Amino acid sequence: MTLPHSFTPKEIVAKLDQFIIGQEDAKRFVAVALRNRWRRQQVEPPLRDEIAPKNIIMIGPTGVGKTEIARRLAHLAQSPFLKIEASKFTEIGYVGRDVESMIRDLTQLAVNMVKKEETAKVREKAAVMAEERLLDLLVPPSPPIGNKTISLPGPAASDAASGQSSTREKFRQMLREGKLDEKVVEMAVDQPQNTPLVEIFSGSGMDDMGSGMKDMFSKIFPQKKERRKLSVAEARVILEREESEKLIEMDKVIKLAIQRTEQSGIIFLDEIDKIASRQGSFSSAEVSREGVQRDLLPIVEGATVTTKFGMVKTDHILFIASGAFHLCKPSDLVPELQGRFPLRVELNALGEEEFYRILTEPKNALIKQYIALMATEDIELSFQEEAIREMAKIATEVNLKTENIGARRLHTIMERLLEEVSFNAPDLAGQKFDITEEYVKKQLRKISDSEDLSRYIL
Repeated sequence: MTLPHSFTPKEIVAKLDQFIIGQEDAKRFVAVALRNRWRRQQVEPPLRDEIAPKNIIMIGPTGVGKTEIARRLAHLAQSPFLKIEASKFTEIGYVGRDVESMIRDLTQLAVNMVKKEETAKVREKAAVMAEERLLDLLVPPSPPIGNKTISLPGPAASDAASGQSSTREKFRQMLREGKLDEKVVEMAVDQPQNTPLVEIFSGSGMDDMGSGMKDMFSKIFPQKKERRKLSVAEARVILEREESEKLIEMDKVIKLAIQRTEQSGIIFLDEIDKIASRQGSFSSAEVSREGVQRDLLPIVEGATVTTKFGMVKTDHILFIASGAFHLCKPSDLVPELQGRFPLRVELNALGEEEFYRILTEPKNALIKQYIALMATEDIELSFQEEAIREMAKIATEVNLKTENIGARRLHTIMERLLEEVSFNAPDLAGQKFDITEEYVKKQLRKISDSEDLSRYIL
């Protein structure tokens, strides 16, 4: 399997820079890891099979960009990508998700991805076939009488066929021009199956039970059809989907998806510090955390996981873990798991200058978001630079006085600052608001100066 064009490390960092301020080391580590996915595919076997992914642990306080890097990486990675919290998993024998479920989820994402690609390839052919079925609904062929078809003399039969063909072509032209989109047709559509699920405990975990049971019942009981009246536009969508399903070879899709999962899959394992055992603690919760680590170890090392699509090997899946590690440290993880994450990068806490840049520079900067939101109410919102500096300063001070939640503090600051404008926005259409430094101080200083108030409000 050859991956499509992959971004160079510099291109990946440049893309991440559009949304994430600072954290250059983390961006470089992630960029190299993503590029290595592509590089490995260029190596000839059997050496290719010997090149193992270099898993990464990102360490840093909350709100500094760990999860945002994962989100943006998901848009860049031309491969199956799953972000999941480690705290969702429980040790085998306890109620909850087992670690193998993330491989099943990743495989499902790969199947959806490949299916979408295959659907795009057959879209034109499916559209042609759907058009013919629509014309059959709009211009139905002459029905037979009883078990016999009416036989007309030669010239009459030719004229009738010609007339029907001419009518069909007229309807085809009208259909393509969109003149029939509102016309109502009656057709048979698949009826969703409301099959009651039976609770059966199995080694694959209850999280996979729903889809497994549905697949089983769909094979036992045929899909029911129901007659419905739909507009031509709605019918076209349904018919194109049905024709696409007929043209796609699911065996080929599943084979490609499993191959893509095994060779280029990426899992972002967030909150990994929540399953680390703190030294000197021996509570039952700590035992459970170690159990999750032991269950996670073979998946990261390389194992074969059973999914509903077949067996999936995890040897070459890249794992990127992240955690705040404010109550523990990476060395509190079991040694075997530490060894499977050879690369560690520390993300820096954010200060006043970073907050100012976060408010102004990224493509999705908070200030740009609120200006766009107010524009929907016909309100022109603008921010003076001194006001933005003051907001960054207040966010930094509140983070120092109370819990440091990083850039997430800016969301609270913005909401409190614009609370009055947002509430009265429908009555202020056509007006212009200029947010000044004085306005920021008036709205926020009283709260930020009082440590007790800031704990509850900011």
